[in-house]
Amino acid sequence: MNKFSEMQAFVAVADTSGFSAAARQLDLAPSSVLRLVDALEERLGVKLLQRSTRSVTLTEGGRDFYERVVDILQRLESADLAAAALEQEPQGVLKVTAPVTFSTLYLAPVCRELHRRYPLLQLELQLSDGVSNMIDESIDVAVRIGAVGDQPNVIARRLATHARVICASPQYLGQHGPVLRPVDLLAHTCLQFSYDGPRRGWRFRRRGDAEGNIEEINVQGNFFANNAEMLRQAALSGRGVVMLARWLVGEDIRAGRLVPLLEDYEANPGAMEVGIHAMYPANRRGSVKVKAFIDLLMEQLSAHPGVVEA
Repeated sequence: MNKFSEMQAFVAVADTSGFSAAARQLDLAPSSVLRLVDALEERLGVKLLQRSTRSVTLTEGGRDFYERVVDILQRLESADLAAAALEQEPQGVLKVTAPVTFSTLYLAPVCRELHRRYPLLQLELQLSDGVSNMIDESIDVAVRIGAVGDQPNVIARRLATHARVICASPQYLGQHGPVLRPVDLLAHTCLQFSYDGPRRGWRFRRRGDAEGNIEEINVQGNFFANNAEMLRQAALSGRGVVMLARWLVGEDIRAGRLVPLLEDYEANPGAMEVGIHAMYPANRRGSVKVKAFIDLLMEQLSAHPGVVEA
């Protein structure tokens, strides 16, 4: 047993809060991981982990040691990857998870170009609107829409904003009249995203409002869906007014299939502002295949100015 293996085992246990999960991540037997951590604690003469039947947590000394070890391991891996990158092109398996609708629109071209540029790279794409556990599922990159939050040992690269736009089809507006102020929505059919909890109103803030006043409208309608693409299709068919991400309806607006409304207002501003991010574990920092994928995705998004905003 060597110091490097002991440190790897210790970090994996701390990251996953358990010996079994760490063993899966390292492709070792749980007993081997346990022996490595025991040997590390014995060698240092310090108790690093507080163990119970339900979880494993860091002691105060363990937290300090963890931060130092993570830095050492990241530097070692970055050095290895940087040296390999001088001679190697991206290759091997790249496991990516991303939301369904976003992937249909923006990842398909990335997949084609990735294969063309790097034929030795094998892309494993998992489409899901849920949030995967990157560590347990050995995911290299996760494309996520939302607030990043504080996620230790995960690096987030911002790809674009997730600005919302209020819009409707020309057909619908021709039949039901214009929407000039947020309160006008009360006289319209609004297509709404369905939530698990109580329904929420649509929130607005006039652009340039120094005081940041928020106006909330309890919109009404007869169509609810938990899928943004279904709402988009309903709006295109003239069923009502919808609030959707600009990256989803930007091309429809550009082509005149949908008309933007209330452009003097921000829709769902403030604390509800979120972004589109590419996230990857800190131990993938410097990975040539991760960098190749994210760079290509950035290229794809930048090819849609006015539709996807950086």
